[in-house]
Amino acid sequence: VLQCNNFEVVDLGVMVSCQDILEAAKRHNADIIGLSGLITPSLDEMVHVAGEMQRLGMRQPLMIGGATTSPAHTSVKIDPAYQGAVIYVKDASRAVGVAQKLVGDQCEDYVGEIKADCQARRQRHAGRKRQGPALTLEAARSARRQLSWAQYQPPVPSYLGARTIEEIDCATLVDYIDWMPFFNAWEFHGKFPEILTDDVVGEAASALYQDAKAMLEDIVAGQWLDVKAAVGFFPAASNGDDIVLYADEARESVQETLHCLRQQKRRREDLPQECLSDFVAPAELGVSDYVGAFAVTAGLGVEARARAFEAAQDDYSAILLKALADRFAEAGAEYLHERTRREWWGYASDERLDNAALIAEKYRGIRPAPGYPACPDHSEKERLFRLLDAEDRAGMSLTEHFAMVPAASVSGWYFSHPESRYFALGQIGADQVADYAARKGFTIETVERWLAPNLGYDPADTTTADAA
Repeated sequence: VLQCNNFEVVDLGVMVSCQDILEAAKRHNADIIGLSGLITPSLDEMVHVAGEMQRLGMRQPLMIGGATTSPAHTSVKIDPAYQGAVIYVKDASRAVGVAQKLVGDQCEDYVGEIKADCQARRQRHAGRKRQGPALTLEAARSARRQLSWAQYQPPVPSYLGARTIEEIDCATLVDYIDWMPFFNAWEFHGKFPEILTDDVVGEAASALYQDAKAMLEDIVAGQWLDVKAAVGFFPAASNGDDIVLYADEARESVQETLHCLRQQKRRREDLPQECLSDFVAPAELGVSDYVGAFAVTAGLGVEARARAFEAAQDDYSAILLKALADRFAEAGAEYLHERTRREWWGYASDERLDNAALIAEKYRGIRPAPGYPACPDHSEKERLFRLLDAEDRAGMSLTEHFAMVPAASVSGWYFSHPESRYFALGQIGADQVADYAARKGFTIETVERWLAPNLGYDPADTTTADAA
């Protein structure tokens, strides 16, 4: 609990349940409730919280923010579920100003304006027809990427299975930090280091950078963060749009099956409809291929130190520490991928790339993460964490909505094929949703919830539902 501009703020932490939120609101006699969306599954949970507030007869204003949220989602999905005020806040720096309006004399007028804006946005959205994908799943699969497996020998990792990567020194990771996302988190946009001399934001960006470097020195010298990781390699083969991971080199026992999604947006005739499984040798060819996995966290120890800053009324340092922990986690992912390419998998043992080249992804292979554009289904993290035994090996866990704990964590897959590339899935059709649900053993409704941002149709439209 901390004092902020005459507001008493209670931070419940990451991915707490609806019940925890509402019980805390009652216990602290809250005047305002705020929700932050970390990952796409959070969006449906926000609607659930709003609905529960309505059912319980609550009237506190509900502030909505976070990377996955938007004015459209707030207006179309959350606001209709709750008669009280629902206000979208673009970033945390504006929250205090909004809160002051909500407890001020002009609150009623302000809330009326917000409600009217939400209604207008819903009306505009209702008149919009969602643009579905141009290709059927069958047509997309017929245009898959064709690799020449007969002329290619997949590299063999130096070990199979998962291993704990012993504690990584933060000093090692400093040179792997990509600073631009750090500035983006503080609403500075541009390129680093040019942003430090920008005519408009240069002075403020430079001041922030100096503070960050000073804390960086403290983090390294004081060993404030524990960085832990797990990395594994597994015999693999593609089976259509799935990737089968075997228990050992005999390739007789299946350990896990990864479920991938294929682009259905129409591309140029000379470009394939991408799917991650295309980068792994098909099972029927008998080629011995492999897939890697990693999970790394720099968040162990962050919360306790951040709470100490908050207790000392130093919110700025608490936020700065969390932002730097995120950078160390991403730097850890970069460091592990480099060691994978050069040592553990060894397919680029002579690679010598500087940090700028790493940021520009000039290396061979890719490391897509569940929840990101090529594989947007966060539920696939469950398989990744199980393969790596990430909780025991790296102190990482998943919430019921597949957010990683600690928050400053990164996980993903390794693909080694020289033609493997990052891509964005885009919108998919009801036919692929039904196929994907069958492959995963999920209901169509569950898949629609996890992949809501990628749906090229409205699940509420009975026409598309019948098509599925």
